[in-house]
Order: sequence, then C-alpha cells, then structure tokens
Amino acid sequence: MNKPQLSNPVHLLAFGFGSGLSPKAPGTVGTLAAIPFYLILREFSLPVYMAIVAVASLVGIYLCGKTSEDMGVHDHGGIVWDEFCGFWITMLAAPAGWQWIVVGFLLFRLFDIWKPWPIRTIDEKVHGGFGIMLDDLIAGTYALIVLQLLAQVKIPLTL
Repeated sequence: MNKPQLSNPVHLLAFGFGSGLSPKAPGTVGTLAAIPFYLILREFSLPVYMAIVAVASLVGIYLCGKTSEDMGVHDHGGIVWDEFCGFWITMLAAPAGWQWIVVGFLLFRLFDIWKPWPIRTIDEKVHGGFGIMLDDLIAGTYALIVLQLLAQVKIPLTL
C-alpha cells in the first residue's frame, strides 16, 4: 500500500486536508474537519449551497477514485472527502445554532457507521470513486431527513 502524497492536490482533498490521517476514527475526524467549511457554505443562498455540494460530490468521485487507485486500496479509511460531502448534505437548510451542528454531526456519523439499507449493500458492491462517494451521500441524505424532521417538530435543543 502506498502512502497518500499530501503535496498532490487530489490526495490532499481526498484526505480532507490531512484530517483523514488521524490514527483513530479518521471518518469522525474528517467529519469534524468538514464543519468549518460548512460554516462558510451556510452563508450562501440555498441554491448556491446545493450547487457547491453537488460539484464537490461529483469531483469527489474522481478524487476518491484516483486516490484509492494510487494507494492500491479500495476506500482507504483515510479518504474522507466522502464524509465532507455527506455532512454538507446533512446540513442542507439546517436551522441556525451550534446545537444543530452537533445533532447533524451525530446523525451523519450514526448513519455512516450503521449503514442501514441500501448503504451497506452499496458499500460492499459498488466500487471505485462512485461507490466511495455514494454510500456517504445516502447516509447524509438519511441524516438530512431526520434533522429536518426534528426541526419541523420544533424539538428544543439545549445541549
């Protein structure tokens, strides 16, 4: 197995600006690293936010696939661009407040780790950059739905 070359912009992005190099829970650390970028993204209008996330996700297919190929390992744990995009999907139109960021983070990590149907099947059967990205995009969508349901029923969040 080759090591990622963070001097290579493709590897740098795929490894979440180095956050995926965490020796413990790189997916969780990668999701945490996505939060500052979310704080920037949420300042844009909803259509612009959605366009940026769509482009980031499409580019992620290449980033994750190429890095995986370069390293000789399918879906290396340190490849976390998929977590970045999945979290950004979770936070689409999220209510304001740090409590919602925490809830979104926890929901995304829950669905990403639990892998309910069809996420686990996709994770096992769909390969390449598309497979690496798709399971996290679906996990983000599941987390988005739950987060929006919580927001609609006006769950008071006091953490």
